[in-house]
Amino acid sequence: MQSDKSKKIIKIISVLIFAVFLLSLSFGIGVWVGWKKIPSVEKIFSVSNKELSKPKEVDFSLFWDVWKDVEDSYVDKNRINREDMVYGAISGMVKSLGDPYTVFLDPKEAKKFKDDVSGSFEGIGAEIGLRKNIITVISPLKDTPAEKAGLRAGDKILKIGDVITIDMSVEEAVSLIRGPKGTEVILTITRDGFEKAREIRIIRGTIKIPIVEFEMKGSVAYVALYHFTANSSLELKNALRNALNDGAKGMILDLRNNPGGYLDVSIDIASIFLPIGETVVIEDFGNGKRDEYKSYGPGVLKDFPMVVLINEGSASASEILAGALRDVRGVQLIGQKTFGKGSVQELKDLDLGASLKVTIAKWLTPGGYSISEGGLKPDIEIEMTDEDFDEKRDPQLDKAMEIVKNMN
Repeated sequence: MQSDKSKKIIKIISVLIFAVFLLSLSFGIGVWVGWKKIPSVEKIFSVSNKELSKPKEVDFSLFWDVWKDVEDSYVDKNRINREDMVYGAISGMVKSLGDPYTVFLDPKEAKKFKDDVSGSFEGIGAEIGLRKNIITVISPLKDTPAEKAGLRAGDKILKIGDVITIDMSVEEAVSLIRGPKGTEVILTITRDGFEKAREIRIIRGTIKIPIVEFEMKGSVAYVALYHFTANSSLELKNALRNALNDGAKGMILDLRNNPGGYLDVSIDIASIFLPIGETVVIEDFGNGKRDEYKSYGPGVLKDFPMVVLINEGSASASEILAGALRDVRGVQLIGQKTFGKGSVQELKDLDLGASLKVTIAKWLTPGGYSISEGGLKPDIEIEMTDEDFDEKRDPQLDKAMEIVKNMN
């Protein structure tokens, strides 16, 4: 079951992992009802009428009245693109759900998405998502153009170049931010503490996703996990092996600015730190069904002293891991509240090359807390100020060091 579930898209996003590491009332599927009334549309799509798909309780006459009025009355008839009208209507239907992670992708967008999640990228190296309908930076990745230019988790993007982001989808923002290596993109952002919006100029580059950073700080192992990719579990295990060989007596697991990744990887990593058979995360579906994912061992560090660092850039799989460690073992979370990307997306292929990325479930911690309700609140909250960033101070890490040392 795990291998099947791992195919689900659980990113912010997500959230999506693109170069930027970083769709109005609609007619639904019943739009097919009217295609025989408009032969040119049917010719465009070359599909059969799908009236049987229409919900019986829904009256689509208003949609077709508007369609006919547009066809008859719109001043620039040469600008009417029926294909775009259909895709726009579907997009509006999906957007009416109010879920930023459920999106319709027309054939061009679907192809770009599939290409991006399977290849290498050029862009700025930040992951973006929607928070309160505002395009927001989930996390800038380490050693990327975004981080080097000063972009931070939680930054709200007001403009991309000259384009205002109001009512913009994540996918639209991604297409504007990404671009060839060596080119410039200007983001107008606002941040808590800013008196007015500021422009950040970023030169795009080739994005390589960092995974693990390891350092011994005396007898404490500092391990930063930057993403849950296919190789994350192996690299983390190698770092932990080195830490134990170096005599580590405690550990700081840094999940700050980690936007998540694959579900199966988060469960595999949790299984290092939890006893066998413990619940890692609960998948809560809308129909009342629940699936529990449990740790499967080896649990070699199930009693190892540790704390976890989190911030507003910790999302998705990061929140799953942090929530499991706290609920099952009582591991303390230090830093700032996480992003709150606690839902499961599944990518469905549609006719004509289009796709639907739809939220099918929510993540609950072992204790039953819904991550998407507002993220995980830290046990010890410590803010990173502008002065801390400028002076390269890390009070969150300092506090974590203090606590781990007192565990020995």
